[in-house]
Amino acid sequence: MSSGLKQSQSSAAHHHDDSQQSHALKHTSSWKWLDFLGDTISQSEADILLLSTAFKFLLFPAYRSTDFEVHRNWLAITHSLPISRWYYDITSEWTLDYPPFFAYFEKLMSIPASFIDPKIVDLQNLQYDAWTVIIYQRMTVIISELVLGAALLRFIRGSADPSRQRILSASLFLHPGFLIIDHIHFQYNGFMFGILLWSILMAREGRKLASGILFAVLLNFKHIYMYLAPAYFIYLLRSYCMSPAGAIIPTRFISLANSVLLVFLASLGPFVLMGQLPQLLSRLFPFTRGLNHAYWAPNAWALVTAADRVLLQLVKRFDVGLSVNKSGVTSTSRGLVGDTVFAVVPNIKPSHTFAITIIFQMVYLIKLWRAPTYKSFVTALTLCGYASFMFGWHVHEKAVLLILAPLTLLAAENYAYYKTYVIASVAGIFSLFPLIFTPAETLVKVTYSFMWGAMILYPLHKQIYEFPSSLPWVLLESFENAYLYGFALLQVFVILFPLVTGGNQDTEFLPLMTTSVYCSVGLVWAFIRLSTLYIAQQY
Repeated sequence: MSSGLKQSQSSAAHHHDDSQQSHALKHTSSWKWLDFLGDTISQSEADILLLSTAFKFLLFPAYRSTDFEVHRNWLAITHSLPISRWYYDITSEWTLDYPPFFAYFEKLMSIPASFIDPKIVDLQNLQYDAWTVIIYQRMTVIISELVLGAALLRFIRGSADPSRQRILSASLFLHPGFLIIDHIHFQYNGFMFGILLWSILMAREGRKLASGILFAVLLNFKHIYMYLAPAYFIYLLRSYCMSPAGAIIPTRFISLANSVLLVFLASLGPFVLMGQLPQLLSRLFPFTRGLNHAYWAPNAWALVTAADRVLLQLVKRFDVGLSVNKSGVTSTSRGLVGDTVFAVVPNIKPSHTFAITIIFQMVYLIKLWRAPTYKSFVTALTLCGYASFMFGWHVHEKAVLLILAPLTLLAAENYAYYKTYVIASVAGIFSLFPLIFTPAETLVKVTYSFMWGAMILYPLHKQIYEFPSSLPWVLLESFENAYLYGFALLQVFVILFPLVTGGNQDTEFLPLMTTSVYCSVGLVWAFIRLSTLYIAQQY
């Protein structure tokens, strides 16, 4: 009887296991068609992909910035003109100003576009906004973003802690920054950050030559990633091209140098042969713009600019003995693109921003040279981008993704890194809100960002929270939390201020300035936090 019962229980258990295996097999194989994204994906991963894609479909009619017409025009340029005229064409004011690999990418996308609707690639058909071009261009963003999705799946598969990495990967694929900039405002950041993450993934897997090649490819898609190049140079030189004793390994050095050179030759070679390299570089690096963008990017210069406005008011109301540059009285508060001239504070030149950025980066690069590990590399990479964002010349607020994407990979290291990530993420995402200023999309960007925070930040917080070890840390935690809660009040102010003032032109820039300054405080503090953590970290 007992033996029979045991056999029955054993048989039931075996049957249960078989059922689970069968269910798991069905569960996995039903999504086999999505396996091109990486390894076999699970139900939850497929759900994230399909639900997020469906939501992005709903955003097709949403607000589109001038970047939408920029990329439509680039489709037309690369399809209608020979390569020799791509970087000379001025039919539209939105001239081609990305590196050649992106131009080739536009050329590739222009081929299906010409069959779907020939007017899309008509060079003279400016401001074309038929539903064919809207659907086509929105779809190219969604499809190209799968490069990011595939990289994030691979990060999960090889992670030491898949549960945490699954949250981090989801946070990047669903990131409000990509939703706002790519799927509403319109760009291809998901695709290009996908290449960056593949490069970082190769470094994690020890495939450093592949990592360097992918980064060289990325540079030839968009040159803003030059901000990250110093960290790549030091890491690959020290960990791949040199022995632990510090001796150069000639075969590795030559293979890396030749590989990177071949990538640049594939990109720039045709233009070098045509004698067009100076023209191409003039398009990529226009140094005629001022220190700040029209809407101040939330960095150190936003705080300096705000301080200049405060000092100007003090000079106007009190005799404090400070001289005033009359040309700077309205320069920084017009909300226009142009030279930034300060009224009281000494003016900043491009050479100043370059020198300050290099000084900060050198601190991180010295640390990376001494500790060329993967985690050290990711932190130094993040900080190189962060320093460039903090102190660069004419930084756009969209460049905050150069910080937030790699910083996500560090968020689960410990509670100190997590808190830095939270402060930078909340401030960085909120700083992107002014990009989408139309009332219809306000609810979308605010609600989506709040839901993202609830689904990502809260679960991570539960896993790695550490109670502050002393009273000063308790106070610091309280101040940081108060700052984060302050974004709710800031959003109320941004919405209500224009209604209260009736759209007064004298104060219409104030909500933007307030947003920039408030976000700058958080991003500067997170920069200090991350820098301190990296310098103090033992690798």
